[in-house]
Amino acid sequence: MMKLWRCEICGDSFIADEPVICPFCGAHKSFVKEAKDAKVDFNVELNEKEKSNAGKALELEISNSEFYFCAAEKTDNEEDKPLFRALGGVEAEHVSIWRKILKLDKIKLGEGQCCGSYRTNLEESHNREEMAIKFYREAARESENAFVRKIFGALVQVESDHLKLAEERLKISK
Repeated sequence: MMKLWRCEICGDSFIADEPVICPFCGAHKSFVKEAKDAKVDFNVELNEKEKSNAGKALELEISNSEFYFCAAEKTDNEEDKPLFRALGGVEAEHVSIWRKILKLDKIKLGEGQCCGSYRTNLEESHNREEMAIKFYREAARESENAFVRKIFGALVQVESDHLKLAEERLKISK
């Protein structure tokens, strides 16, 4: 039966039979609730360390989103342009999460830097996801705010999914 669901990480709602992940930010099923039961409040007080980490997360996600959208346009592998475009969309949603936490206006993404080589872009993707996971794990440990800690933890899972995807694609492209 179709229901209205809401992601407790990005706050977006969607209609589905039974969600597996959030179609917007990639948060795992445990963070998706029926809309009537979801608790989402981006109006949180951040200490200085949390503000700093949220700012770094915003910069990281802007850079990753721009990279993926660039890779979607320039890659020499037509079949995987949609992969890079989808990853860019998820990373752009992560930008939106941090923008809401930091109470910033909409952010316009710029031109990303990438190359035309599919394999090189996959390797860059792998490196970016590893850095994001490492940073988010540390930021989650440092966070005193439960909601912010939950976001960092959820994004570790999402970025880990992206890392596994890059690893699988790198094996195939050898």
